[in-house]
Amino acid sequence: MRSIAAIFAAALVLSGCQSLRDRLDGPQPNPGPCPNALSLYDAHRLVEFRGEERVLGNVGFTGEILNVVSDCAYTDDRATPIDLQLAAQFAFGRGAAAEGSEKTYYYFVAVTRTDDVVIEREVFPITVRFEPGQDRVEVTEEISSILIPRVAPTTSGANFEVIIGFVLTPEQIEFNRSGLRFRVPVE
Repeated sequence: MRSIAAIFAAALVLSGCQSLRDRLDGPQPNPGPCPNALSLYDAHRLVEFRGEERVLGNVGFTGEILNVVSDCAYTDDRATPIDLQLAAQFAFGRGAAAEGSEKTYYYFVAVTRTDDVVIEREVFPITVRFEPGQDRVEVTEEISSILIPRVAPTTSGANFEVIIGFVLTPEQIEFNRSGLRFRVPVE
């Protein structure tokens, strides 16, 4: 009985080695880290007001970036770009002063050198429709490929950031920086 158990245990060990070998022969890990992907604090919220007073009754449409996730791959030729995939989760609100049941929001995605200069920036629209009685809608947007250039094979993804935010007016940016918040629905 012990010899059968020993043969069975040896078979398990060998099958484990085989699957480990398969993993070693599979896709190689990235030679470096992925760039950070994040929402810009000053632009991660959008609040539209109808009227001069900044009170809840004057809130029209709102938007908020809830989460940003990404993944990347260094291509076979290490001197070529990093290919990054991005997903962002948004929440949109319809306040008491909102006009209509549909709103087109605009957000940007920018590739930057870490804490330095913008390499490229693109603006994307999101049109949201609020059903009757609905005051909040969540949407996930995906960008399947953002190519990030590298000067040399030794250039790491840690040298870059991918930043997402709403396209805002100077007044909306000032409101965000003030620390005030209005989120629909009010809880």
